[in-house]
Amino acid sequence: MAKRPPGKLRIIGGQHRSRVIEFDPDSGVRPTPDRVRQTVFDWLTPAIDGARCLDLFAGSGALGLEAISRGASKVTFVEYSRRQVELIRANLATLREDARADLVPTDGITYLELSPGLFDVVFLDPPFGSPLLPRALELLPQRLAPGNRVYLEWPARAKPSLPPGFTLLREKQAGQVSYGLATYAESAAEKTK
Repeated sequence: MAKRPPGKLRIIGGQHRSRVIEFDPDSGVRPTPDRVRQTVFDWLTPAIDGARCLDLFAGSGALGLEAISRGASKVTFVEYSRRQVELIRANLATLREDARADLVPTDGITYLELSPGLFDVVFLDPPFGSPLLPRALELLPQRLAPGNRVYLEWPARAKPSLPPGFTLLREKQAGQVSYGLATYAESAAEKTK
C-alpha cells in the first residue's frame, strides 16, 4: 500500500469511507492515527448514530469528520488555527456535509466557558503535552447530555486525573499516546449543591 503524502488522511468508515481529507502538517497538527480512530469508533458504535458531537480541539477535524461519516446528526468543530478552520470548511464542502456541521473559530476553553449546547459525544484531543486537558475536563460537565461519551487522548505515562463524576470506561495505548473513553454522570451529592 502506498504511503499517503503529508497533509492527507482518509476517513476509515461510514458513508465517506476512503475519502481523503486535507490538513496542514506544518502547523504541528498530528491527526489521530487510522488504527486508533478505528478502535475509538468501534467503542462508539452504539452511541454515534444520530449523536450531537463536539470536536473540541479539532485540529485536522479527523474525529469530527469520521463522526459525520458514521451517522452523527451534528458535529461542532472548535479550532483556533485559521488555516485548519479553512481546511475543515473545505473538507466539509467537498463531502457536502456543511448542513451537519458547525465550525467555531475559537479556542476550546473559551468555547466551553461561553457557548451553550449539550453534546452526546465529545472528542478531547488537545495539542500534545499541553495543559488544556484538565481544564477542559473541569468545564465539560455543563455541556454533556445524559448517557454521554467522552473520548480523550493524553501522553503515555501522564494519565490525567478525572474530575468527580467521570468514569473511564476503556483505555489503550498506541506508541507515545494513551487514549480512552469516559462518561460523566452527576452524583446525587452534586445534584443537591
